[in-house]
Amino acid sequence: MVNDNKKIVLSEAEITSQNRGFLYGDAVFETIKIVNNNVLFFEDHYFRLMASMRIVRMEIPLNFTMEFLEEQILQFVGAANFQSSARVRMTVFRNEGGLYLPQDNTVGFIMQVVPLTEATYSIQNANYEVDLYKDFVVTKQLLSTIKTTNKMLNVIGSIYARENDLQNCLLLNNEKNVVEALNGNVFLLSKEKLITPPISEGCLNGIMRKQILAIAKKLENIEVIEAPISPFDLQKADELFITNVINGVQPITKYRKKEYAIDFATELVVKLNESIGLV
Repeated sequence: MVNDNKKIVLSEAEITSQNRGFLYGDAVFETIKIVNNNVLFFEDHYFRLMASMRIVRMEIPLNFTMEFLEEQILQFVGAANFQSSARVRMTVFRNEGGLYLPQDNTVGFIMQVVPLTEATYSIQNANYEVDLYKDFVVTKQLLSTIKTTNKMLNVIGSIYARENDLQNCLLLNNEKNVVEALNGNVFLLSKEKLITPPISEGCLNGIMRKQILAIAKKLENIEVIEAPISPFDLQKADELFITNVINGVQPITKYRKKEYAIDFATELVVKLNESIGLV
């Protein structure tokens, strides 16, 4: 089931071979979690989407208000009967026409939805091993901080992880600092310091990243720092974890020969669920 420009259909969306998202990666998207018929963190999603569209010079339709898009999402989820817990992806693409240079900057959108098994965020206690992915790097630039459909680095990095029996990989920027994971932002706990790369390093301006920073800043005896992280810093850390909107907080249990605790990540998940009324 998809929402294709306000038309909810049971079949796949009518995306033609001339769709610019397909031809050139000329599209931006948001991945959104629905819990109990509520769109989690929707204001943050909305303003990130608007900022992304401005950065890539898309024309924002007059009806793309927060109220309109939230209504579209909830109507769509309701039609699929996935109100209790679901994952919605909204993709906004520049309309067909032109080659690299588009004929105009008007847009269309599609939404896709899949049910989730759990509404609350939880810690997965299974082993979660990562390593660095070094074949290609994230460029320190504004485009790297938004969600576009040009995700080739993440695709081939994910293949590399599977080929090497890893659960994820950490990405480097062009200055060889750790930027993020394949599917989320990365955090490092060293003694009483919680560190995550600043957006200026080229990492995604993550919605869950923002929530975790806000929660951690309220905790006693924790200093929250946005600073570059080197691969050497990973070896000295007490905990490492990855954040995204769907999974919440994913602890890393092993990086190379180093094994990590998950205590602080577990505490954050409790605080996260409390902050959104899921306990």
